[in-house]
Amino acid sequence: MSSIATGDEISEAEIRLLNDEDVVPGSVDFKGRPAVRPKTGCWKSSPFIIGGGVAERLSYYGISSNLVSYLSGALGQPTATAAAELNAWFGASSLLPILDSWLTHSPPLPDDYSFLPSLHIVAIAQGGLTLVYKLLEPINLRTKMNMNVKQRAHSSIGGLCFYAGGILVPLLILTYIQENVSWVLGFGIPAIVMLLALLLFLSGTKNWKAAAPVAISIEEEAQGILPQKSAQFSVADVEDAKSLLRLAPIWFACLGYSIIYAQPSTLFTKQAATIDRHITGGFQLPAASLQQCFISVTVTVSLVLYDRVLVPAARAFTNKPSGISKLQRIGTGLFLSSTSIVIAAFVERKRLALAREYGLVDMPNATIPMGVWWLAPQYVLSAASDVFAMVGLQEFFYDEVPSELKSIGLAMYLSILGVGSLLSSFLVSSIQKLTSGKGQDGWFANNLNRAHLDYFYLVLAGISAAGFAGFVCFNRSYVYRRSINI
Repeated sequence: MSSIATGDEISEAEIRLLNDEDVVPGSVDFKGRPAVRPKTGCWKSSPFIIGGGVAERLSYYGISSNLVSYLSGALGQPTATAAAELNAWFGASSLLPILDSWLTHSPPLPDDYSFLPSLHIVAIAQGGLTLVYKLLEPINLRTKMNMNVKQRAHSSIGGLCFYAGGILVPLLILTYIQENVSWVLGFGIPAIVMLLALLLFLSGTKNWKAAAPVAISIEEEAQGILPQKSAQFSVADVEDAKSLLRLAPIWFACLGYSIIYAQPSTLFTKQAATIDRHITGGFQLPAASLQQCFISVTVTVSLVLYDRVLVPAARAFTNKPSGISKLQRIGTGLFLSSTSIVIAAFVERKRLALAREYGLVDMPNATIPMGVWWLAPQYVLSAASDVFAMVGLQEFFYDEVPSELKSIGLAMYLSILGVGSLLSSFLVSSIQKLTSGKGQDGWFANNLNRAHLDYFYLVLAGISAAGFAGFVCFNRSYVYRRSINI
């Protein structure tokens, strides 16, 4: 049986020779032929794809996690400019894949946001990842439908541990190299890793050619789950449009969360750079590595607690396989996010008070006598909010759209993060212009001891609270697309 071809090479004679185990019951490929279960190629190709994905995340976070220090330090940009440009770049990185979803070309970024052409290339490259999601959508949909509750839980943990593992090395090792050895070497390592990943990815193409075509259930096609060729709009098309529009209130309500999501890699890092980060007598943590020490560890621990403790406990009360609904998970994340930024505001006030107490207000390079554990709560709560909100949003916008619009659902999820980063960039730039007139330093002064990040954090807390209130209202009237929440 191993000699039988797959994909386009299958002939009618070969199909008749297949065992019952080789044919997927009730399914056909895109050409209407019986779908054949692959003998080789599927699992052999996975290390190449996963390896490339891990390397891409390592390279991306290895560059992005410490950019605010590079821009405000090595390049000498003002704090407000560095934060605004970095937020704009994060926004572009999230929005360019969305434009790819509609097969459009991305316009060039404004000159005000252009500091390194290579960063724009990185942002554009993220659009290629969307193609992977598109190719895997039919497989992911069928796989998810065939999973039991335990398998779904392990699937979620695996995906999030991939996220945690993908940023483990760059935020600890690379940030230390960048700040203490060389920025060139610190940015060069991700470039080399990405080159090796590309070679690994290309070396696996021979395995993918043997993979069987994606199987499509005859029943699914008859029910109109997959796109049908038609010269005019149908009732299903109208319903699809309605299903997208009803997601809009949830989308808008989550923008406050996404603005706060942009702060740990920018202003939180600037805060951390001013305090005492020594953990031993002679070793000081890089400011950007606090994202790893607190956020990544919290994400990993929270995933285990969520799966092993929270879900079983909630399931006993709700009788839902997932314990809590997707919107409840998102709402929990929004609440934790708002709490994190409020705490960040009070911690910043404490930092400013210590600067005044020790006479360090006009010494921007002096170390404030404040340990790293003061910043732990805002980092930990920010990470916990991501475990709930970010994963919940991805599942919600993916599951609540028709099967043929999964790319748009993914685009809506990504656009929340992208638009939130752009809004953060706009707020930082606008507020600095409004508060730095008449000889004032402004809220984002280069000397953070004279800045007022605490005021900015409280503004974000107000925006987030308004969004959370709207979310609660929309949540009460929302009806899920499917009767069973997974």
